[in-house]
Amino acid sequence: MKLTFFGHSAFQIETGGSLILIDPFITGNPLAESVVAADTLIPDAILVTHAHGDHWGDTAALAKRTGALVVANFEITQYLVREVGHQNVMAVNTGGGVELGWGKVTCTWARHSSSFPDGTYGGNPGGFMIETKAGCLYMAGDTSPFPDMAWLGEDYDIDVAVLPIGDCFTMGHEGSVRAAHMLNARRVVPCHYDTFRPIETDTDAWSKRMREAGQSPHVMRPGDTLEVAPTR
Repeated sequence: MKLTFFGHSAFQIETGGSLILIDPFITGNPLAESVVAADTLIPDAILVTHAHGDHWGDTAALAKRTGALVVANFEITQYLVREVGHQNVMAVNTGGGVELGWGKVTCTWARHSSSFPDGTYGGNPGGFMIETKAGCLYMAGDTSPFPDMAWLGEDYDIDVAVLPIGDCFTMGHEGSVRAAHMLNARRVVPCHYDTFRPIETDTDAWSKRMREAGQSPHVMRPGDTLEVAPTR
């Protein structure tokens, strides 16, 4: 499995011949626009954690152009059907999972909020546990730590946990260390930082704090790709 970071919380997964985008905030994202253009991406599936503009991003345009399957909560998928006319959707909710050929996606809890840029209610925010033959990836979404992360760490053999670290709207350094401890992932990748002034942060200090806590941090810069493979 190849994991590519486009900046903020936008990622691309390549696995089993399929291409999956997560929270494709490309257009208007100064970090992402330096490495990729939304109109060059041809995803098979798009996973959306919640409806805020910095995660919803280019979802509607990408779905309409490519016909990609969009996996998200019920409110987001119905917004796509109603407002965009895109019918290829799969609604999930907290704790529910779906098999998608290239892997299984399970919707996880997130402590946050969710509304579309036009103010429409965006349903419950969430994250995703993504299980493939090439590894297990946890995308926390926008959240603070929550005790159920310990269950996720027990129930899943997580190769990579992607956690927000920018503070202000999500957990910061301290919270991400607590989350990483509960999740027991082999590697921890930060996201949701440096895009805007309120979430600028020192990733070197974050990495040092993670290592001191016995974790394995891996900072990805926009355009970086990480090979994910199960080793345990």
